[in-house]
Amino acid sequence: MGAYAPAAGVSARGCLDAAGPWTISRALRPPLPPLCFFLLLLLAAPGARAGGYETCPTVQPNMLNVHLVPHTHDDVGWLKTVDQYFYGIKNDIQHAGVQYILDSVISALLADPTRRFIYVEIAFFSRWWHQQTNAMREVVRDLVRQGRLEFANGGWVMNDEAATHYGAIVDQMTLGLRFLEDTFGSDGRPRVAWHIDPFGHSREQASLFAQMGFDGFFFGRLDYQDKRVRMQKLEMEQVWRASASLKPPTADLFTGVLPNGYNPPMNLCWDVLCVDQPVVEDPRSPEYNAKELVDYFLNVATAQGRHYRTNHIVMTMGSDFQYENANMWFKNLDKLIRLVNAQQAKGSSVHVLYSTPACYLWDLGGLACPVGHDPALNAPAAVGQWVGVCNQLEALVGLAANVGPYGSGDSAPLNKAMAVLQHHDAVSGTSRQHVADDYARQLAAGWGSCEVLLSNALARLRGFKDHLTFCRQLNISICPLSQTAARFQVIVYNPLGRKVNWMVRLPVSEGVFVVKDPNGRTVPSDVVIYPSSDSQAHPPELLFSASLPALGFSTYSVAQVPRWKPQARAPQPIPRRSWSPALTIENEHIRATFDPDTGLLMEIMNMNQRLLLPVRQTFFWYNASVGDNESDQASGAYIFRPNQQKPLPVSRWAQIRLVKTPLVQEVHQNFSAWCSQVVRLYPGQRHLELEWSVGPIPVGDTWGKEVISRFDTPLETKGRFYTDSNGREILERRRDYRPTWKLNQTEPVAGNYYPVNTRIYITDGKMQLTVLTDRSQGGSSLRDGSLELMVHRRLLKDDERGVSEPLMENGSGAWVRGRHLVLLDTAQAAAAGHRLLAEQEVLAPQVVLAPGGGAAYNLGAPPRTQFSGLRRELPPSVHLLTLASWGPEMLLLRLEHQFAVGEDSGRNLSAPVTLNLRDLFSTFTITRLQETTLVANQLREAASRLKWTTNTGPTPHQTPYQLDPANITLEPMEIRTFLASVQWKEVDG
Repeated sequence: MGAYAPAAGVSARGCLDAAGPWTISRALRPPLPPLCFFLLLLLAAPGARAGGYETCPTVQPNMLNVHLVPHTHDDVGWLKTVDQYFYGIKNDIQHAGVQYILDSVISALLADPTRRFIYVEIAFFSRWWHQQTNAMREVVRDLVRQGRLEFANGGWVMNDEAATHYGAIVDQMTLGLRFLEDTFGSDGRPRVAWHIDPFGHSREQASLFAQMGFDGFFFGRLDYQDKRVRMQKLEMEQVWRASASLKPPTADLFTGVLPNGYNPPMNLCWDVLCVDQPVVEDPRSPEYNAKELVDYFLNVATAQGRHYRTNHIVMTMGSDFQYENANMWFKNLDKLIRLVNAQQAKGSSVHVLYSTPACYLWDLGGLACPVGHDPALNAPAAVGQWVGVCNQLEALVGLAANVGPYGSGDSAPLNKAMAVLQHHDAVSGTSRQHVADDYARQLAAGWGSCEVLLSNALARLRGFKDHLTFCRQLNISICPLSQTAARFQVIVYNPLGRKVNWMVRLPVSEGVFVVKDPNGRTVPSDVVIYPSSDSQAHPPELLFSASLPALGFSTYSVAQVPRWKPQARAPQPIPRRSWSPALTIENEHIRATFDPDTGLLMEIMNMNQRLLLPVRQTFFWYNASVGDNESDQASGAYIFRPNQQKPLPVSRWAQIRLVKTPLVQEVHQNFSAWCSQVVRLYPGQRHLELEWSVGPIPVGDTWGKEVISRFDTPLETKGRFYTDSNGREILERRRDYRPTWKLNQTEPVAGNYYPVNTRIYITDGKMQLTVLTDRSQGGSSLRDGSLELMVHRRLLKDDERGVSEPLMENGSGAWVRGRHLVLLDTAQAAAAGHRLLAEQEVLAPQVVLAPGGGAAYNLGAPPRTQFSGLRRELPPSVHLLTLASWGPEMLLLRLEHQFAVGEDSGRNLSAPVTLNLRDLFSTFTITRLQETTLVANQLREAASRLKWTTNTGPTPHQTPYQLDPANITLEPMEIRTFLASVQWKEVDG
């Protein structure tokens, strides 16, 4: 058969219409054809291997090399809890035991030096590792050193890409990669990102992977129409330019689509969970099938090769929780490799070998493909804020936060629990209910240790020991101390690097209260009574505005005035009369007008810019499909599929009540017994706040319901709307459109829904309406001028994607309260508003209460009622992404430019910013600063990635690296990560 022949129309070198004989030699460097790029290896002479690739197996240059990748995909919770999966419990639900998988794989690797295996989920591996003897650990270290056990991705979990915030992604990846670096050094450092199961892929995720130092990225799921076109165009592998702001190649990442998702080719699964026939090579046996399997494999490999540009293809050999009996897999793969390669003597040009994703990537040395577009998604809160606060205070105070008057505290349990929650079956809501309950249990356990740490840290910084109260249910207006005590203190911590004015709302008993600021001055306050007969569900709320220093706290004292008659402000009902004048709430920046006949929002005015926009907002619900004539696919945990395009209104009008005080103006809207909303304005606020409450959604009519909040305007948006990508860069979306193929839209509603992590907006180029969310939601614009967000779902039928449970929670999760923040501005100035507001929403100030009457922390120092961890505020374009303990006298510090190119908003906010870190912090001095990659597992000056020259031309020459702590410059959308050796100062005085 001769040498392997590539696909027609593509030279074996991979370039369209390239001339000349095909060769794999890296010594030959022909001129670059117009549509090609080549992989140029850092500091590598021809034939040499770059760092991390030295142990890769030898390939055959003139053959089709089939890289078999033995692997297991181990969900960190799905149908079973994390512990049930690890220990192999509840196998009646799903047969899976991760500890046995790892035991078995190590034994199988030791049996044959040619065998290789990759592992991904460090939440499981680290637990297994800590249970091993020293002798077994040395065995594993040796396998890692030899490249036979390779780690791919290396995060604590394989995070979801749609519902996750970029900060949480970075944190969970850092946690896993630090374990690998501490345990195996550079031998264990993953070279390849591996997201085989998340339900679609985001551009920001690829950008983050590139900044983490990965050489490539492989994934398994994408829109079936997108995949078909990529296969036809030989674009299953490309360089993904994942940022419009970062200069190439900073966010450029080689990206490959795996041919079989993450499963083996059909009929070639040899796990105890599979039913495919093993390889029988004894011709005397009546079950002999070796020749048939070899011929079948050769046909599969050849067919797959037609859709890729080089003489290398990859086959994933494994799947969910496979390799519990690794010998079964490897014994059959050994036979397959030997029998297929034996055909070379008969003229076969197919060579099969054990490999890994990194070795496959290395061997794509001459691959050519374009700079690519974003792959399409599949066609189908409060605790998180405390994590950052816990890490910040541990860093600001040092060891005194870990061991103090309240006991031993630790941020690690909560960090690990939050990392687990980023798993693609956790944050996405696609686990079973008992698994979701276990995720909540892990959070609660982690939070307990964090409370002790926070108490120690605040005692040290306040110079005062008191019984601190953390109101875990403050989001639903429950806080026993504020509701029962006649006097108490309120400590409000601001995790941002800039000053913030924040309206504090606390549930209280009825009465009049006096609130005093850190200097003892009385500040304005109000008590508002909610319109409800249930005083326990809606208690009166005390309001006052707190002025908070950057990265610090202010302490306010609250005292109830005795024997005063209640003077709380109760909402007044507004009767529905057609002749009533329009109802408005307003402050110095915004006016919101409501229709007197319907009670619905009908107009917003930005009074600074003199912008007036008719806006009608109300709630609708889609009737969830249970299957129809076109498809039996039901709406469920994985699938959003309404049975008709037009949603039904929850109500065509709302009963409304009005509150107006000097501190707040509110319109309380009641749409039904299960749907209500408060539209709110505070003084000085430049956005409209919509606090909605939905649930329990009634399903007694046997109709599953998927509830949306919709904003309708006359803006001419031309089918376009915009959403954030994991909370960072903004992406344009076009209705019923994909940029690289003609879309066959089969789901006109769901097919236009996209993840919204922090914001979605519509604009006509002059005026922009932006809605910010307090959690990840699905959103869309299904007609011009319209914008909608999914707020709640309750369904009656499972969508048959594996969970085997309908999405119908009956506990506290049946009722949801959330917030949408609405901004109206000019298109030019809008970025300044939504960028800074999103930062404040994600890292909102946190409230701690104390009864007062405690003791001094240090008798020689007076108590402190206000504190800032910074000597000067950060500029508005700079965000303190991470401040956390990294070890004895060492901190992890991340600073980011939070504006993209072109978002100046008339305030020069997209310009580079230079900072002096030497004396920036008030509680410690930086004695040494080292810059690292995004996940802090490589020093920046020593880090290197495989470089690519793309069809868009050569990448700009990078300036020589220099680090001056007094001169740290951030470019738009740039994140810089540092390890800082520090010396803490005395903070008692």
